[in-house]
Amino acid sequence: MNELLGFDVSKSGKMYDDLSEVFTKTRKQAANATTEYNALYGKDEQKRKEILQKLLGSVGEDPFFEQDFRCEFGKNIHLGDRFYANFDCILLDGGEIIIGNDVLFGPRVGIFTTNHATDSAERKAGGCYSKDVVIKDNVWVGANVTINQGVTIGENTIIGSGSVVTKSIPADVIVVGNPCRVLRKITEQDKTGYQSNRHSN
Repeated sequence: MNELLGFDVSKSGKMYDDLSEVFTKTRKQAANATTEYNALYGKDEQKRKEILQKLLGSVGEDPFFEQDFRCEFGKNIHLGDRFYANFDCILLDGGEIIIGNDVLFGPRVGIFTTNHATDSAERKAGGCYSKDVVIKDNVWVGANVTINQGVTIGENTIIGSGSVVTKSIPADVIVVGNPCRVLRKITEQDKTGYQSNRHSN
């Protein structure tokens, strides 16, 4: 196989042929795997875990997607421990999607690592390029958030519902909007006493 058709190139940031056989074949395999995964919702959680372990690049402890989860290839997705995604999660992983521990996704979150060529002739010929997305530990991504290619989201940050993330976001902040911007820092004043009250009951 020409190396320009392989996944190493898709993860390099260079242009590649998205219509090539290797991508078309892997895309179909991922579609079949996610269809099976979604169909087993509420029926066989062990089998669902096994599907994820085979489909994705790496999987931590206790990953869970509500219906309907879709990805493009699967192999470029890496999940940390206790990842949770609400309904209709889409992860298009031409580049790598690296998600840390204790990350929560609201409904209809989409991560898109790949962009089509700007030139129309190159685009028609399948020209694409990808950039990785990294989401660090303890991030909460609200409903209907779009995360575009090449961004990193820092630890503990909250992405407000409906936001479009086009640039990297620092740790410990609340961000909102299109394009996404920092609203404020997360501080000690955000604590409600929930954990203390929970343990005393």
